Amino acid sequence: MTIWIALVLATFAVGASAQSCTCPTMKWAVCEGTAPPCSCTLQVSDNVKQPVDCTKLIAKCFLMKAEMFRARKGLSTRSIGGKPVETAFVDNDGIYDPDCENDGKFKARQCNNTEECWCVNSAGVRRTDKGDKNLVCDKLVETYWIRLQLSHKPLSTPVTAADLTPAIKDAIGKRYPNFNTAMVEDVRYDPDAGMIVVDVKKPKEDRTTDLPTMAYYMEKDVKILPLFLNPDKFAPTVNSQQLEMSNILVYYVDEVAPTFTMKNLSGGIIAVIVVVVLAVVAGLLILFFARKRQNKKYNKAQQREMEPM
Repeated sequence: MTIWIALVLATFAVGASAQSCTCPTMKWAVCEGTAPPCSCTLQVSDNVKQPVDCTKLIAKCFLMKAEMFRARKGLSTRSIGGKPVETAFVDNDGIYDPDCENDGKFKARQCNNTEECWCVNSAGVRRTDKGDKNLVCDKLVETYWIRLQLSHKPLSTPVTAADLTPAIKDAIGKRYPNFNTAMVEDVRYDPDAGMIVVDVKKPKEDRTTDLPTMAYYMEKDVKILPLFLNPDKFAPTVNSQQLEMSNILVYYVDEVAPTFTMKNLSGGIIAVIVVVVLAVVAGLLILFFARKRQNKKYNKAQQREMEPM
């Protein structure tokens, strides 16, 4: 009897150990083995399970591929409330199915399985006009500066920018593993609008720090559902109050300026430009005809003066 009890307890112990093998930084990952260490993979297509290191944030390129795969399969990627407002993204193209390098970086040229291609930065955001498959993207341009524009819900007690700075840094450091909070360069606050602006920069020569991935995790924390196994969201604590974020907008600044041309401007902007150009042309025509009439009057006056009396 004692032997049977021991076997049952051992079975429960093994089961509990196996269940603890999870991926804290990616709730969609599947892990095998007993912890530690775990062997975890992320399904990014029908036939590809991408190995991932769950001690770090998963590369944004792999995350986007996984989200697109899940969306195609009708698996959950968003909250019950439906798709959030896409206009909150500076990346107007939205999510696509990217091509990734073996280390999780985006390939410099993306085509989304179509004949139309474009060049991206290290955040996977389009930075050129779209072209065909002959388009050449010399290198992956690095994003070295990210501006996070966060909105929060009303607080019961007012806070100041001085209170926010250490709280934001502490929350980022705790929520996003291995991120160097010294790169949080500036935190500004508009209490009337409930808006926090956080500038995160790295040295231009730095090729190891992945700012876009941290920002992508934060976007999901604020706007949709966390990618972490832990369902908690990004919520800094200031003066014993938790800041509940309501929106986020991310601006990307690259080491090299993007190369968009007129054909990528929105219809509204183009319409404004056309109106301005037409107004200038109309003004020049009015001026031309006015001067022409003035010259005719002057010539007629001269002719009268020269006629013999």
